[in-house]
Amino acid sequence: MRLAMQILLIKTSSMGDLVHNCPVVTDILAHYPDAAIDWVAEEAYQAIPALHPGVRQIIPVAWRRWRKHLLRAQTWHEMAEFKHHLRAVDYDMVLDTQGLWKSVALAKLSYNQAIIGGDRYSIKEGGAAFFYDKCLPIAKSRHVIDRCRAVAAGALGYAIDTPPHYGIRAEPLVADWLPAQPYAVLMHAASRPEKLWPEAHWFEVGRDLLRHGIRAVLPWGNKDEEARSQRLAAALDGAVVPPLMALDTAARFLAGAVIVVGLDTGFTHFAGALGRPTIGIFCDSDSEQAAVFGDGACVSFGKKGQPPALATVIDAARQMLEIPG
Repeated sequence: MRLAMQILLIKTSSMGDLVHNCPVVTDILAHYPDAAIDWVAEEAYQAIPALHPGVRQIIPVAWRRWRKHLLRAQTWHEMAEFKHHLRAVDYDMVLDTQGLWKSVALAKLSYNQAIIGGDRYSIKEGGAAFFYDKCLPIAKSRHVIDRCRAVAAGALGYAIDTPPHYGIRAEPLVADWLPAQPYAVLMHAASRPEKLWPEAHWFEVGRDLLRHGIRAVLPWGNKDEEARSQRLAAALDGAVVPPLMALDTAARFLAGAVIVVGLDTGFTHFAGALGRPTIGIFCDSDSEQAAVFGDGACVSFGKKGQPPALATVIDAARQMLEIPG
């Protein structure tokens, strides 16, 4: 006779969204320690839930890749395998914290009759709520982490009465390209130009950290970002431009930093979730509703059209590192 509750989480993308969903696993296990939790995640991001010891298995979906090759037999074979994997477990409930048409479609593929998510006023694509078996009213003004946590709390009948705990950890990376002395990760890249902070500000942050024996490491994800990293590294003694990293390697890279300063991107939120001292810089979004949280010291500054001043970020970094002003 099966005793453990079996729960499926649907949160497929993007990187920051998966990070924000990790406290859901921690919450559920705090109230139902024997629960067995599986998670559907886009294949590119499955390394994130894999870092949480409370996730039993990850069911990878490759919709971003499949939709580009729908005429290939291999695509349909992979989709059939995914559906078979999804239906291999008789879940007690499916929690859709994504709130999109594609996520509810994945939930329905499980053939489960207890699919739960936010109501039409709570989720991004409101029509998807029509296909939930239970809809929960969740104010959009709440922090994105709280909105995820509220789905599980409403489904399982417990109160959210603790700060979010991500429950993920990674061992610091050992690599010959890393500085031999303490390093700071400066995440200057963002998905849109509106999110960027002036390049001169990044140089000043790096220079202030260098004065205190901390080298800058400048990750990148495309050619424009790589060029910016190279320009900054050329002006900062001992700064490093790392190679492109797989997500599991990037987690270990972030875990070894003494501090992370970054724009409102998935990697910055990932750093906070991994317990690193993290400063979030918001230039085109709200630093309150999407603030960086984590088990370590985390602060966020700025809002749409009002990026934080350079002095604010430098002072916050000095306080986190206990550097005299």
